[in-house]
Amino acid sequence: MACMLWEREFYEDGETIADRIANLILKVNAQKVADIAIEARDKMKLRHVPLLIVREMARYDSHKKFVADTLVKVIQRPDELTEFLALYWGNGRCPLSAQVKKGLAKAFSKFNEYSLAKYNRDDAIKLRDVMFLSHPKPKDKEQEEMWKRLVDGELKTPETWEVALSGGCDKKEAFTRLLKEGNLGALALLRNLRKMNEVGVDDDLVRESLSKMDTTRVLPFRFIAAARYAPQLEPELEQALFGCVKDKAKLLGKTILLIDVSGSMGNALSNNSEMLRIDAGCGVSMIARELCEEVEVFSFSQNIVAVPPRRGFALRDAIVNSQEHSCTYLGRAVRTIDEKISYNRLIVLTDEQSHDTVPSPKGRGYMVNVASNKNGIGYGKWIHIDGFSESVLDWIVEYEQ
Repeated sequence: MACMLWEREFYEDGETIADRIANLILKVNAQKVADIAIEARDKMKLRHVPLLIVREMARYDSHKKFVADTLVKVIQRPDELTEFLALYWGNGRCPLSAQVKKGLAKAFSKFNEYSLAKYNRDDAIKLRDVMFLSHPKPKDKEQEEMWKRLVDGELKTPETWEVALSGGCDKKEAFTRLLKEGNLGALALLRNLRKMNEVGVDDDLVRESLSKMDTTRVLPFRFIAAARYAPQLEPELEQALFGCVKDKAKLLGKTILLIDVSGSMGNALSNNSEMLRIDAGCGVSMIARELCEEVEVFSFSQNIVAVPPRRGFALRDAIVNSQEHSCTYLGRAVRTIDEKISYNRLIVLTDEQSHDTVPSPKGRGYMVNVASNKNGIGYGKWIHIDGFSESVLDWIVEYEQ
């Protein structure tokens, strides 16, 4: 649930990561595998890992019977229909199993004309190909006619922000209209803050839209990315970030957050991302700060440094600017914490590389790897977790209960 598929890591390439996941499918109870795929999509907000899991389930008699129902639940956007087929045919075209056809047909029926038109792309595998292969049954005459328009290439052009901003239109006018009509989703809104700022969209209108957006599927580091390009909106972005955790369970007792600010944390999260590992670490830290009953924050690199007790973006700034980003002496940092501070839990946010040996924690210790490397340092008595969403903290709460 922490792997961004096909992204090369320090110790292994993306193909190996996918193979490692695939090889585990047959070793796990079929119902459990299906539950994991659904949780990865619904709670962990991942798109490709759930599709890979279901594709691998379709290979085994023991797992096949769960494929259709799982596919319906993990496919939540029309383009995931075609992405699943691309995975299914990764090693060459082959007939679709009955369960796959059934699952694709049910999933296909979920989407309206707007969403089908939005994702009806001229790719190697098209939405109409999925329809011809899975043979979904229309629920009524209206849906039957809509599918005919899909086949004939006559779907109504969707009013998406991409369409609204295409061509030579006035960008300020287009963004203003989209915001007033509520036609920018949370991710689209955050990703376009820089463009809106550049063309002079009214900040008050943007602030109002930020206050209303649904942050259900927004990962914490997205707010950091948005604030980088629209610093004048930090207060609103901060409140949206806090809104992600307002109803979550608290971590009781005293928590120590130990944040890696070494040079390797400056690497990008993925090949196509502008976001860095330290952004992910800071994002989880900002969330953790809100969920801890009592907390102290430290950064580590060459040294261990106490971070001032700040919240939100002020905490991010304090972490990033706490010391020079150089070596990774995590072992020294853990020993210092253990010698000087009593705590209920120690949470380390890192990419799991260290210049020195890391001892076991004296109490409950969580090694959270934001890079999802196969090989790391969080062994022994450490509780090892991969990931960089607020779900890491949900997991810790559940574990301790």
